Amino acid sequence: MDARFRALHRQPRPLVLTNAWDAGSARLVASQGAAAIATTSAGVAWSLGYRDGDLLPLDEHVACVRRIRRVIDVPLSVDIESGYSDDPAAVGAAVARFVDAGAVGINLQDGSAPPALLCRKIAAARAAALGAGVDLYINIRCDVFARQLAPAGARVGETLQRARLYREAGADGLFPLAVTDPAEIAALAAGTDLLLNVIAWPGLPPVAQLAALGVRRVSTGSWLPQAMWAHAARLAREFGTHGGSQALVDEAEAYGTVNALLPAPDQAGL
Repeated sequence: MDARFRALHRQPRPLVLTNAWDAGSARLVASQGAAAIATTSAGVAWSLGYRDGDLLPLDEHVACVRRIRRVIDVPLSVDIESGYSDDPAAVGAAVARFVDAGAVGINLQDGSAPPALLCRKIAAARAAALGAGVDLYINIRCDVFARQLAPAGARVGETLQRARLYREAGADGLFPLAVTDPAEIAALAAGTDLLLNVIAWPGLPPVAQLAALGVRRVSTGSWLPQAMWAHAARLAREFGTHGGSQALVDEAEAYGTVNALLPAPDQAGL
């Protein structure tokens, strides 16, 4: 699975990942022809009753990954936020658990922490995965754009400086959250050996243009569970206020279709 996942980043068209958050959503995304599944940490946290932001208990996250792995037969990458610790050894131990649960890729983020700390986490993650015999794809979310950690004109340069450090530490991909400008995307793709990942965002160019700019992967992040939350909230509000069932019935997938999408017990571990 690890070699298969790596190869998906080397195609003419960028790898398009619709992020899932539980076994059901992962199965749904896979049924639409997805070549791989990636999780959204926010979606996973919300589905388990926690806020996003390194607050999800590790045991619950690993259990969720095992449930997802049980129902899909494509490579799985897991968003582990900042690794749930500032101790690189603890991050390495966590990565070993995710790999054991079936992950062949991870997203690891720097946030507002010093890049040097993330470099130590990357090295620990790489060592843990190699110890388990997995060539883990390590995709680094860099928050220079999202958190405005540098002036507007300096964000590409700051991101590329960090990318060099992350590459030396053992990273494979660069994920500059919230970048949308075509010129900046092209400069990032040309300025690093890390494979460039961008996320759905207001103003993001279409996939065909992103491919021409050098992007190798495009993901949805938490937008899908956010959209489903808004949709469910509207239906719940309408039903709670008026008690009418028509909107629920009109906009629902057929029960049999949903039920048949999930594997029978003897089909688990596809």
